[in-house]
Amino acid sequence: MPTDRPNGSLYTKIDNRIATVEFGHPASNSFVSELLQRLTREFHKLSENEAVSLIILKSEGDRAFCAGASFDELVAISNIQEGKAFFSGFANVINAMRTCSKPIFGRIQGKTVGGGVGLAAACDYVYATEAASIRLSEISVGIAPMVIAPAVERKMGKAALGELSLNPTEWKNAYWAKEKGLFSKVFDSISKMDKELDFHIQKLTAFNPDALAEMKRVLWEGTDHWDTLLLERAEASGRLALSPNTKKALEKFKK
Repeated sequence: MPTDRPNGSLYTKIDNRIATVEFGHPASNSFVSELLQRLTREFHKLSENEAVSLIILKSEGDRAFCAGASFDELVAISNIQEGKAFFSGFANVINAMRTCSKPIFGRIQGKTVGGGVGLAAACDYVYATEAASIRLSEISVGIAPMVIAPAVERKMGKAALGELSLNPTEWKNAYWAKEKGLFSKVFDSISKMDKELDFHIQKLTAFNPDALAEMKRVLWEGTDHWDTLLLERAEASGRLALSPNTKKALEKFKK
């Protein structure tokens, strides 16, 4: 049953060298800052856990995968420090996923928006259903997907990043996302996706975990500068959030 906790939920289960990390929030599995901090710490902890070879990232329920960052927290930003802190949430999670020594498999069961697309892009292999449409809606509220852009571009290319970010009200379907490289496999039902994901993961755990860790490092070569880059992008996003145009756009969405 989906969580009703206002700060969201985060649970990790470890079985047969597989860590399953499940997050949830009553607002379509969106992320408040506290939940992003908890997820960041969890990836750092699992990276050091020698009993874990692989990680699955999933969200609660059978509908939306992730609605991005908390709209209420975005609206409440009143100064540049708060703005940078807010946008640093996804920056820190993506960097934790990038530096995690274990391959991360995404399980995307439904629609994902904004920061949720960034999470999918920061996974190393992604299973999705046909219901997993994606959208980068940031420009429609006066900001831009600058923090997650490096992760999205790394997976999908600059052209796809531009197509998503400059058409912020249009949903792209799961097969488009697969064609562009965000999703690895797409299934017509959650049950089929879970069956294939379990088979794949169980098979990988039989292989040398050191080889998996080395491959993870290879996949993320050339991204060491993200520690600085994503936080710079967070500060720039915080400035955008304070602009009169953004405040005006957010007021329309509140109504």
